[in-house]
Amino acid sequence: MLNSLIKISDCSNQDLKNIINLGIDFKNGKTSNTLNNKTAVLLFDKPSLRTKLSFMIGVQKLGGNAIYFSPEEVGMGIREPIADVSSVISKMSDLAIIRTFEQEKIEIFEKYSSVPVINALTDEEHPCQALADVMTITEKLGNINNKTIAYIGDSNNVAKSLAYAVILLGGNFNIASPKGYEFDQKTSDYFSSLSGGDFNKYENAEDAIENTNIVYTDVWTSMGQEEETKKRLNDFSGFQITSDLLDKADKNVKFMHDLPAHPGEEVEEGLLYDPRSIVFDQAENRLWAQIGLIDYII
Repeated sequence: MLNSLIKISDCSNQDLKNIINLGIDFKNGKTSNTLNNKTAVLLFDKPSLRTKLSFMIGVQKLGGNAIYFSPEEVGMGIREPIADVSSVISKMSDLAIIRTFEQEKIEIFEKYSSVPVINALTDEEHPCQALADVMTITEKLGNINNKTIAYIGDSNNVAKSLAYAVILLGGNFNIASPKGYEFDQKTSDYFSSLSGGDFNKYENAEDAIENTNIVYTDVWTSMGQEEETKKRLNDFSGFQITSDLLDKADKNVKFMHDLPAHPGEEVEEGLLYDPRSIVFDQAENRLWAQIGLIDYII
């Protein structure tokens, strides 16, 4: 039984299916008081729109109380040791939701926590985004089995979590990244070894999206990489998602982006509002997938 979500590979195939189904049920009107008389602490080292909004509302919808700490307030691992922060939060609350930089931080936090811990993003993983993504794909396509998702861009935390979820659910995951921005060999070998769908790497976007059902991208420069912006803009030339590029995918292709987007960089101006875009349904499903997750683990 899943008790915390530190990385997406904590989830089995059945865990993913159960959370997706719960998310869809909650979206369709299911209610629960799972967090009645309980408190969830949101401890963020990185700013956020969708993550904070969806978790705050989600905790309230489950009957709980949400307390948010901004990056300046706690200084986890700087002002106070991570183990001490985790121990204090465990004594006073019922759920910890952590958004930070290093994956090691949340792993240490979970080690000393006596309450469930949810990874709301680290530099290495974004499991809650992956849950919302596979829920959205399930809604739009009926299921993920034998469907093909093409991810164009940096082989980052979003790509890593999404690849695992898609492959485990029987979908094929194509990824095209510039040289120097690919998954390392160990990660690629791991995805290739998973039971489920296929994992395929490409050198250009055109080959990766041929006959795909979903085309997905993310920003070229993430938080903490701002000094690399100029270099990345140059390195990712040719990897922008455009309307013309989508035309080369399946005729019923859907476009996804986890947001925030940088129109004119990884995505063509206006494409978020193209009829093929499901970006804002995807954003909404952060709420429902996370409600499903919390209900599942508490």
